Amino acid sequence: MRKFFLSAATILSLSCGSVIAAETPVIGVVNFATCITDSKTGKKEQENLEAMRKLMTAQIEDTDKELKEMGARFEDPEYLDSLSPKAEEELKGRFQARQEDLVRYQNQFYQMMNHAQMQMLHKMSGSIAKAAEKIALEKHLDYVMNKEACFYIRPDLDVTAQVITELDKKFEAEEKTKKVTDNSEIHAIEETMIDQAG
Repeated sequence: MRKFFLSAATILSLSCGSVIAAETPVIGVVNFATCITDSKTGKKEQENLEAMRKLMTAQIEDTDKELKEMGARFEDPEYLDSLSPKAEEELKGRFQARQEDLVRYQNQFYQMMNHAQMQMLHKMSGSIAKAAEKIALEKHLDYVMNKEACFYIRPDLDVTAQVITELDKKFEAEEKTKKVTDNSEIHAIEETMIDQAG
């Protein structure tokens, strides 16, 4: 009786194991960072970020240069002697105002760059998720995870290349219909900073 029980238990455990194995989900992975650096959509977003960074950096550098030039005047006794008290007071006022502008531009730089980067990551995350969903249906995957969450994955379950292909297809389609993100946000920032400088 005991032998029969052990045999039955063994058969039951083997059959349960095969059922569990059959129901084990198939998980694919996608390298999020690679999708950003290698896809056409990601490259475009990076170009926009870099253009914004250059614009804001130029504004900061111009203001800093102007401050240095004004500071040099304060160190020139002959120049100061040539000014009337009122003109000297006005120069000090302009110097202080430009110092405040510089601090404001620096704060704006960090805030706007952080905001723009978060927007870019959010947009890319949504695009990658849609592309990954399509690939998952084609390859009969139950999940597609970010590769960074895995210590190891079978190479054939890495669908990064396929996801990038889907992202590029979408980018090209949107480019034809003029729906790709343009530099309008950058132009808006430029106008805002010009207004503030004035």
